[in-house]
Amino acid sequence: MSSPNPGDIVHLWKITLPDGVHTITFEHGTTSGKRAVNVDGVELMRKNWMFSLVGVEKFKISGRSAQISIVSNGWTFEYTLEIEGKSLKRFAEAEKKNTRTWLPNINRQPHRVVLEITNMDVYLDGEKVETRGEFVSEGVETHFDIDNVDCYIRSVSSGNKHKGLNYTLVVDDSDELPPTDNDFVESFPI
Repeated sequence: MSSPNPGDIVHLWKITLPDGVHTITFEHGTTSGKRAVNVDGVELMRKNWMFSLVGVEKFKISGRSAQISIVSNGWTFEYTLEIEGKSLKRFAEAEKKNTRTWLPNINRQPHRVVLEITNMDVYLDGEKVETRGEFVSEGVETHFDIDNVDCYIRSVSSGNKHKGLNYTLVVDDSDELPPTDNDFVESFPI
């Protein structure tokens, strides 16, 4: 497959998933009808010489279904991305509700830790890691290592049934880090 043609890229999205930040570019040749979807610089699909300039292109990103819809008002084109059948806004809201992210520096190295709340999976720098859960008097601790440093995510009740649990990353039994705010989606028409 060929590399993206910068002149035909019409939209770029940055999507944050538990396994990392992904860049999606969409090429659309409005005279030829060409369409191409690239994720993290890898071309996932290409169609040349399409007669219809509008339509839907489906693909997968990190095992999740996604689609780009192309619509026209007769003069301009609009490109929308959906992930798992959700608009970007709804997808970002769901991800914010279902994940927590930390960006600790350990042994002078930056890392990215993501907790998927729905299944308690932990990702370190984009890779799912082995964890061991431990019930403690305050709640649950999910233990794992980062660069041979003991870490755990503490899950404790907020005391408010509408708020749910509070999550804190504890590094080497000393540093307690709250989750960062994440921008799960960025969209850039080109």
